[in-house]
Amino acid sequence: MDYRILTDQEIAQFHRDGYVLARSLFDASEMELLHRAREIDSAMKENVHAVDDREGGTVKLALWNEAGGDIYGLFSRSRRIVDSAERLLGGEVYHWHSKMVQKEPYVGGAWTWHQDYGYWYYDACLFPEMLSVMIAVDPANQENGCLQVLKGSHRLGRIDHNLGKNAEQAGANLERVEAAKKVLELVYCEMEIGDALFFHCNLLHRSDQNRSPRPRWALISCYNLASNTPYKESRHAAYAPLEKVPDEAIKEFGLKLEDKSFYQGRGKTS
Repeated sequence: MDYRILTDQEIAQFHRDGYVLARSLFDASEMELLHRAREIDSAMKENVHAVDDREGGTVKLALWNEAGGDIYGLFSRSRRIVDSAERLLGGEVYHWHSKMVQKEPYVGGAWTWHQDYGYWYYDACLFPEMLSVMIAVDPANQENGCLQVLKGSHRLGRIDHNLGKNAEQAGANLERVEAAKKVLELVYCEMEIGDALFFHCNLLHRSDQNRSPRPRWALISCYNLASNTPYKESRHAAYAPLEKVPDEAIKEFGLKLEDKSFYQGRGKTS
């Protein structure tokens, strides 16, 4: 089976809008493996980091730095993702970190407006040559708190972020966000299982609470340009070559889990 990477048209859309949505990048049998992993992976459940949103909701997430040989790592290292990321950033990339975002029915929390580089800047990366890829494990819609973006906001550059006591929900300067909302289109990124959203590290994004009876889980893998490795030690890994795997590897290796080093750091998500 031939797997695709992003087309020239999709690359152009990413640079214009700050994001691009690749529909059905992963098929039903591949996504079923992630669903089964959700059911049986005790380590994922035991290492969740709960983040309150100050509105009565809570987001649970598990974070890790290394893209290993288990089912999660195979997604992160698949050529359709990594080759596309390298086309978008214009060079070799490496795995920055991954996270499983878990918005449970009725209680899944919201995330305030932020840019990923608003935080990664403090991880000693000089340039905003970074991106994230969100893979929908469950359908995502307005009712269950899908990602919202300000189209083209990556062109604003890095906005100051409040890194105060509530660092988990620190957000972008709201005065500037409100000004941006007056001139940029707000887009709800509704996704089906297996869709993948590629978005720039300076794209302003947020999400609402999950008010539905259905979960909204998403696997998010983040990538940094190899030449943009942190200039000093940080909570994320410095550059190391990323071993890509053929796209067939997901089905060939199947539901494989492994011990991984989770961390409870100041992980920002959506």
